[in-house]
Amino acid sequence: MIDLTHVERLDTAGVLELLQLAGNEKDIEFRTREQGQADLFRVVQTNMVATPPEPKVNWLTHWLGEVGHSLVDLYHQIIALCAFFGETLVVLAGAFMQPRRFRPTAVVGQMYEVWIKALAIVAVLCFLIGVVIAYQGVQQLRQFGAETFTVEAVGIGIFRELGVLLTAIIVAGRSGSAFTAQLGTMQVNQEIDAMRTIGLNPIEWLVLPRIFALVISMPLLVFWGDMAGLLGGAVACTIYLDFTFVQFFARLRDTVGIWSFYTGIIKAPVFGMIIAAIGCFEGLQVRGSAESVGLLTTRSVVESIFCVIVLDAIFSIIFLLAGV
Repeated sequence: MIDLTHVERLDTAGVLELLQLAGNEKDIEFRTREQGQADLFRVVQTNMVATPPEPKVNWLTHWLGEVGHSLVDLYHQIIALCAFFGETLVVLAGAFMQPRRFRPTAVVGQMYEVWIKALAIVAVLCFLIGVVIAYQGVQQLRQFGAETFTVEAVGIGIFRELGVLLTAIIVAGRSGSAFTAQLGTMQVNQEIDAMRTIGLNPIEWLVLPRIFALVISMPLLVFWGDMAGLLGGAVACTIYLDFTFVQFFARLRDTVGIWSFYTGIIKAPVFGMIIAAIGCFEGLQVRGSAESVGLLTTRSVVESIFCVIVLDAIFSIIFLLAGV
């Protein structure tokens, strides 16, 4: 028996708390102060639904379930991204059939954002990477008396891999995220729905100018980054190897083939197209809230960098098989 005769006021929340503390046992009697409180206990007991205990899930089962859900989500994401690529190609083919549908002003405006405004950060980071490669090369090759090969290490590393890869990662974090945030905000504000209502295709008006701008700008940015990286390597070599700039670039010209430069430039427009397409795709997936904008912007950067690295590995295998 639980004595509640001194309780002056009681509501359903209090009754529910008392029943839960008592374990909802049927043989427990509650002595109340008045009949109204007793009736309240009876009503709550009649309508109270017992909550079953939470099932204990084995950690391995839980982990396998999470992996399965992630794989299913990845599958749906790949299907949706492929469908978006297909729709973009259809719109692009229609634009080629009717050249007047191209919007060069929008492309130039986007190029200013993704190319001109990115020159400084690309130059600084590639310059520092060139310094680091030269310094590490000198330190390691000096053990074998081959420190002069640092020039080849800097040239091949910057031209073939690091210049284009570092530039693509910078662009993915800077421009790809900006594309997602811009289109996502327009989606939240229902501007894209308004465009569809008046008969405008968002792919043609919003996506294609960004893709064209990044495809054109990426080779220019990669060339700029290559030159900055070589300059950084030259500065490091003048300090650690007593090279002059003329000696550095003369040896670079004699030992590093032109295809080392071309391999990086060939990758650039492909990386630019992938980054722009993923950024725009994720922006169009935003639904309803600022939290969705932030989540999909993060996903856009991660997916872009992942795809760039995978494509870089594929290009390396192709160039190896081609003997380039």
